[in-house]
Amino acid sequence: MSYENPQNPYAQTPKPLSPADEKLWATLTHVGGIVFYFIPALVAYLVLKDRGPFVRAHTAAALNFQLTLAIVYLAGSFLSWLVVPIIAIVAAGIFSVVMSIIAAVAANNGQYYRYPLTIEFVK
Repeated sequence: MSYENPQNPYAQTPKPLSPADEKLWATLTHVGGIVFYFIPALVAYLVLKDRGPFVRAHTAAALNFQLTLAIVYLAGSFLSWLVVPIIAIVAAGIFSVVMSIIAAVAANNGQYYRYPLTIEFVK
């Protein structure tokens, strides 16, 4: 009995998404961050990262942006007894909405997008 090339019956390679589906999921990931913060980006990255290069780039960008904003919100809440962090939290919220909309429009148009002022946690 020879075991030269054993096959794993449970191993599945993810089926690539169509370009239209990649654009849809990338757009939804960016828009979802406006309401649910980093949760949609994290779930989309974990589930869709192997389904296509376009959706992987957008979910990674959205996740990096949302994690950077989480750090800003966390630091601002710890220092909320000062006036400046409260302004930073409000500015970060407005910045988040504007940049997420710009990223969603770019994703919907089939363009790659990178958020400004973002720490790159995930590549």
